[in-house]
Amino acid sequence: MTGAEQLAVLAAGFGAGILTSTVGVASLLSFPVLVAVGLPPVVANASNTIGMTPAGLSGSFGYRLELREHPRITFLVLVLCAGGSVAGAALLLALPPDVFAAVVPWLVLATSILVGIQPLVTKRLRKRRGVDAADRVTMSPATAVWATLTGVYGGYFGAGSGVMMVAVLGFGLDLDLRIVNALKTLAVTAANVVATVIFLFLADLDWLAIVLLASGSVVGGYVGAHIGRRLPPALFRTLIVIVGVTASILLLR
Repeated sequence: MTGAEQLAVLAAGFGAGILTSTVGVASLLSFPVLVAVGLPPVVANASNTIGMTPAGLSGSFGYRLELREHPRITFLVLVLCAGGSVAGAALLLALPPDVFAAVVPWLVLATSILVGIQPLVTKRLRKRRGVDAADRVTMSPATAVWATLTGVYGGYFGAGSGVMMVAVLGFGLDLDLRIVNALKTLAVTAANVVATVIFLFLADLDWLAIVLLASGSVVGGYVGAHIGRRLPPALFRTLIVIVGVTASILLLR
């Protein structure tokens, strides 16, 4: 890598770190940069996962107050996404790199739209359950399954997995959006940590890219947590829809 390319990877790490703790589409920034500087796609994907893990850790630390509000849900998100990511990482190493190429853009697009319409759908569902229906603060089996599947996707590729988790938690639970954002960051982190352990032993890696990406992402993740905590819910959802739709278009090209 040239000096300019190294700066580009460092900057991509910082920007992707902020995205990890806010709208959750970090890999859609960092992964293309790694490919652009010459890394093969599978090497870039594995190196990107390891390099972005510090962003999730620092972002989760930044959201520590939110994560303490519902400790049982926090624990379940951590375990389910970590477990699912084992299968996802295995798929990345076993399958051709373009297996999900045609599916990923549509997944990101669909979940982005779901995040946008979730308040309306939830409002109608609450009316059916009754005006005095209690808030859902316990994870149902269906929500647990979808959270696990999101973990599988996070371990495999991960681009847009944060958006998917916001949709899963938004439809499955009645929680403040700042808490959903914190849980989303933790979910992405859990998937990345497990995948990182696997990739360290089994994947081809570019360590210069990892160090540069990690150096930028650890700062960006913590900064992003402070930004994400202050984002108004309407603005947060709007940003997810805009970024998700844009990412889907770029992935389809």
